[in-house]
Amino acid sequence: MRRATFRDQTVDYAAVGASQAADLLQYPPEKSIPAVDAWRIGSGEERFSTAAETLLTWQVLRGAGLEVSDVRPSAGPSYTGVSFDGEGNAVAPSRSDDDQRFTEDGIAFVSPGSTAHVHGRIPGASTDGDFRVIFVAEEKRRVAFALGTVGATRVSGEVLFDVTWRDDDEVWFEVRAFDIPISPGYRLLRSRVRRRRRALNAAYLRSISPLFR
Repeated sequence: MRRATFRDQTVDYAAVGASQAADLLQYPPEKSIPAVDAWRIGSGEERFSTAAETLLTWQVLRGAGLEVSDVRPSAGPSYTGVSFDGEGNAVAPSRSDDDQRFTEDGIAFVSPGSTAHVHGRIPGASTDGDFRVIFVAEEKRRVAFALGTVGATRVSGEVLFDVTWRDDDEVWFEVRAFDIPISPGYRLLRSRVRRRRRALNAAYLRSISPLFR
């Protein structure tokens, strides 16, 4: 059950934004299991725009078989999220809370500081928890956002979804994550965390690209 104070809570891990680190696989946050997967999902501006919309409307999760509910924009203008450049320096957010948009069915777009409850089961993985959007990047040839866990009971951590339209016209989808086992079962068998992450990332890929369905 979602806690009444959820909107006021921060993420439950220290390394906020670490999913963007170039050396995530080599130097993951303490006690975490990192994962980076990237796939070419097509080419051209239209493919990029379609994939970008899939990200920003939560469809990357919903299309993977997970239910996204209770989506709420940031409680106030003070939370603008956090993002980092290639050198690990904090940079300003690319959008502000004043730019809030909604899907046709009335769900708020992904925005910095917004919160959501994600739950569901797919082959090889399940999730049921609260998340906060750490940052959102909307650039001419790149769209990305990261989710961080709030009050996790099984696996804590962060996942970053990134769609980039490269200079060679190829469009790539990348998922970067680090998972910190919380429950005894996951702490004892860390291989379960890896299997869960592989299953989730594969489902995200199928959601965003018809080439992999």
